[in-house]
Amino acid sequence: MNLLSSESVWLCLAATTVLGVILCRSKSPGQLQSQAVCLAALWGGAWLLSLSLFCNLLLFSLSCFLLYVCSSDQELLPVDQKAVLVTGSDSGFGHALAKHLDKLGFTVFAGVLDEKGSGAEELRKSCSERLSVLQMDVTKPEEIKDAHSKVIERIKDKGLWAVVNNAGIFHLPIDGELIPMTDYKKCMAVNYFGAVEVTKAFLPLLRKSKGRLVNVSSMGGTVPLQMLAAYNSTKAALTMFSSIMRQELSKWGVKVIIIQPGAFRTNIVGTNDKWEKLEKGILDQLPQDVQEDYSQDYIMLVWKNYLKYMMGKSNPDITPVLRDIQQAISAKKPSPLYAPGQLAFLWICFNSYSPTSFFDYVTLKIFSCGAAIPRALSMSN
Repeated sequence: MNLLSSESVWLCLAATTVLGVILCRSKSPGQLQSQAVCLAALWGGAWLLSLSLFCNLLLFSLSCFLLYVCSSDQELLPVDQKAVLVTGSDSGFGHALAKHLDKLGFTVFAGVLDEKGSGAEELRKSCSERLSVLQMDVTKPEEIKDAHSKVIERIKDKGLWAVVNNAGIFHLPIDGELIPMTDYKKCMAVNYFGAVEVTKAFLPLLRKSKGRLVNVSSMGGTVPLQMLAAYNSTKAALTMFSSIMRQELSKWGVKVIIIQPGAFRTNIVGTNDKWEKLEKGILDQLPQDVQEDYSQDYIMLVWKNYLKYMMGKSNPDITPVLRDIQQAISAKKPSPLYAPGQLAFLWICFNSYSPTSFFDYVTLKIFSCGAAIPRALSMSN
């Protein structure tokens, strides 16, 4: 039988065409693109397995339904000066998001680590009077409480529509054994406990408005990546917390959305001076036997190679992140998960569905940190 005359093949080709048309016409292409690619891959697998016509028709119906759910209802709710709180607005995603939402007409509360810092001053100068800068270190309950009081005083009966938990910190990318416990605790304090503290403080206002809780996690909250044990663990905790809160808050009419960005270039990575100080801190606290096994040369090469790799692969244009957070805040029926960034959603799916040994092999090959290996291993080879 001629391969191109097979009904299954033609059906797969037709389905792929439909996916492509929907992809090109999507208003929010980042999320739908990844999902369409996944479904196209599913069709490719079905063709390779030579499934029956009935099975292909079933897969086609399922694909259309999933794409309809993903692509329908992109309608945005009116802004109407809805009030939104954004944490971590000194720089990066939070800073850009505060400006973006202000331009759209939202009443923005920009929580910052330092209300006298350059990021806070830039917001005051460039944004409208609708934006308020709030001193808000998310690791300090008293500052969260004070910010809560100021928000209530400003919004009065208008209500708070959304909270975006964006504040986060990074650590020196290095083997988990070498990361100091102080770094594990700092990351957890900001990236996880800070978000939980803010959520608990402002949830009564969100329940009243039946609004949105948007938590900025990371692709690393689902995908294990070497050298990021502390950071990714906090994002995994935030992702699970968000998923549970989504279930619990649904009865109140509050929608909880997780944002899991891929690699984007922001100043969360920091400067070489910062990393050199962190490297010194690591070397100072390492037991002598561990330092001998790894060596100072290995530690220096690994984090420098990793940061170089990250800078080369990360996207300086954070527009996809801003667009998806806007969707999370404003869409009539937002998706529970957005994964902006090249291949971010595909990596999440790959981790979920591939055999663990195969996933580890691929990631170790792709995310290797140069030729550096610990001294003890190099001596034994």
